[in-house]
Amino acid sequence: MSATLETTASPSGSRREARTVLAASLIGTTIEWYDFFLFATAAGIVFPTLFYGKGDPTVATLLSFATFAVGFVARPLGGLLFGHIGDRVGRRRTLVVTMALTGLSTAAIGLLPTYAAIGVAAPVLLVVLRVVQGVAIGGEWGGAVLMAVEYAPPGRRGLYGSTPQIGLGLGLALGTGAFALLGSLMDDAAFAAYGWRIAFLASVVLVVIGFVVRLAVLETPAFRRMQDAAEVSRVPAADVVRDPVSRRNLGWGLLARWAEGASFNTWGVFVLTYTVGTLALPRTEMLVAVTVAAVVSAVVMPFAGAWSDRIGRGRVFAVGCVILAVGVFPAFALLGGGVLAAGVALVLMLGVSYGITSGAESTLFAELFPTRTRYTGMSLVFQGGGIYASGLTPLILTSLLALGGGEPWYAAGYLFVAAVVSTWAALRARPLEHL
Repeated sequence: MSATLETTASPSGSRREARTVLAASLIGTTIEWYDFFLFATAAGIVFPTLFYGKGDPTVATLLSFATFAVGFVARPLGGLLFGHIGDRVGRRRTLVVTMALTGLSTAAIGLLPTYAAIGVAAPVLLVVLRVVQGVAIGGEWGGAVLMAVEYAPPGRRGLYGSTPQIGLGLGLALGTGAFALLGSLMDDAAFAAYGWRIAFLASVVLVVIGFVVRLAVLETPAFRRMQDAAEVSRVPAADVVRDPVSRRNLGWGLLARWAEGASFNTWGVFVLTYTVGTLALPRTEMLVAVTVAAVVSAVVMPFAGAWSDRIGRGRVFAVGCVILAVGVFPAFALLGGGVLAAGVALVLMLGVSYGITSGAESTLFAELFPTRTRYTGMSLVFQGGGIYASGLTPLILTSLLALGGGEPWYAAGYLFVAAVVSTWAALRARPLEHL
């Protein structure tokens, strides 16, 4: 009954509309991921001492990363909630709400008292705000991708779908770059006292910019046609589970998500704790290295998206996973060779490997589901997979690092397995128009 993505993607608006949509998707996701990964950076280098007391540093770091992981647990709830709204009410309205929630929760984190000021209430409030962040991001990603993909002309869906993904790399670059800039302008005591808060409070300014751009965007042609045809799903999540094709694609998508999520949170989050805390590399220089690698990934993503228009989403995604599998052990070896060697490892892993997988995955996941359940289905893949693929990665790698006596090879083995499984799953997943 529902049309495939191929037939619904024909643009009914002008090229100017499409450009506006791409700009709104890119700016919106950059702001949302800046907020989300600003927390990730702080979880590795600031929150352990400020919100979890003066006890064992390893325990404090684990607790901080557990709070980081809570956001990923909340994201599937946001995917279900806002996916339901987005499939029934529309993509555009949903995205305005998710941006407001993320911006307000991020700014509130910047105002939180520390453990020294209010005791255990500090980490409790931090967890609550992280949950709000996670719920909002859970609804953000699918809508931003669909705004781009459902406006794309035939033959360019991969390129269009990669545009919101660039926001992940730029958001990470802005988050780590903000911390690097603030850290270079003030000493450690000032940074811990108030410097990190500036980066969180700046979210308010960015959200205002995002609102202006997003309010200029119309609803997608695909959703409007679905409304006109009276094909709106009453309960999209139930339809995803009931339909055997969607159910199978949901499984393959969840497996494919493993390597991409684990890779990002290794090279963008865990590596800061490992290089600064375990290897004693300078914090500001490592933040700069992660920022540079994130920018490289943002540059790689549209090329990967365009490449997927030529050879297929699954194949391009698998290429990124294979690079991770082949390069993970040498990359961890490079991390111990100083800042320059660590920077090279990060550019290769975060910039190239992750950039390729991320550039292909948004359109890959969108094509696994029909229009009437697409927002919900792809949100379940991305956000549901984010629990184990992304949120738990710093915890798992920190534990494996301790198990290995400070040596990273158990952690590298974990990433190798994830890359192999995700390669297999990406090649087995079948977009709807190929069935």
